[in-house]
Amino acid sequence: MNRRELVQRMGMLGVIGTLPFKPGGEFLQKPEAGADAHLSKASPLKPPTQGSIPVAFVISKGAVVIDFSGPWEVFEDVYIPGRQESLFRLYTVSGTTEVIQAAGGLKIVPNYSFANAPAPKVIVIPAQDGSNEEMLEWIRKSSKTADLTMSVCTGAFVLAQTGLLSGKSATTHHGGYRSLAVDFPDIHVKRGARFVEDGNLATAGGLSSGIDLALRVVERYFGRDVATKTADQMEYQGLGWLNPDSNSIYAKVPISTEEHTLCPVCEMEIDRKTALTSIYHGKTYYFCMDAHKAAFDANPGKYLETP
Repeated sequence: MNRRELVQRMGMLGVIGTLPFKPGGEFLQKPEAGADAHLSKASPLKPPTQGSIPVAFVISKGAVVIDFSGPWEVFEDVYIPGRQESLFRLYTVSGTTEVIQAAGGLKIVPNYSFANAPAPKVIVIPAQDGSNEEMLEWIRKSSKTADLTMSVCTGAFVLAQTGLLSGKSATTHHGGYRSLAVDFPDIHVKRGARFVEDGNLATAGGLSSGIDLALRVVERYFGRDVATKTADQMEYQGLGWLNPDSNSIYAKVPISTEEHTLCPVCEMEIDRKTALTSIYHGKTYYFCMDAHKAAFDANPGKYLETP
């Protein structure tokens, strides 16, 4: 799925560097001083003394592949010497066990339906465009006994629809900041966050941010050393999991100009010559797609007032 399709689906739902590692997971360079200060005071998660932690990936048509496959690979690669069983038991759950076509045409056969899925301790919600009330109710119910419910990218809109994010802080793909704030004004949307932890909920920014949030979940269960060695095993050199503010490049609200015209809904740069337009209070606004023009036309003041 390209970015245009991603933000289109987002609209429909709602209407740093790198450091090399030595073998064994030791940093050749140390994280910058005070990196831990960026992390929230989220409490550690308690793993079972034996057996695996069940992780449910909630998917439907159009599920964005990296949103669930990135965290899946993180949890799959966690290893502690002496432990024979997998530390995480991973499975997909959907409305049925019939084939789902994810983004880009990837076909997936869900392991379980909502009717027979095992109770999870971690729930992962990727961006997708097939959410419905059955899914939302399953997430609500399952979250009550889960250690953590996390969304990736515009999966935050699905989590927001459950009502669980009401009154809490959250983030999403940077193209969805304004829409999430407009559609769910009781959520404190944090621009420039790689991920946000709030109680037993966590939200990641766009796409690759889900890998960092998953590594942070590993850290909360098993500690910094295990998470670092997991990243090393993956040859993943990003350090966003150590600094939830590492998406700060997206923190500043972009300004639309004549040379660089932005859609007022998703803040994507567009070509005025081919863009859809609306006039509000004598000023012309330009849109990247029909869904965003319709959303703006329904409540232009909200989009212009919301940072």
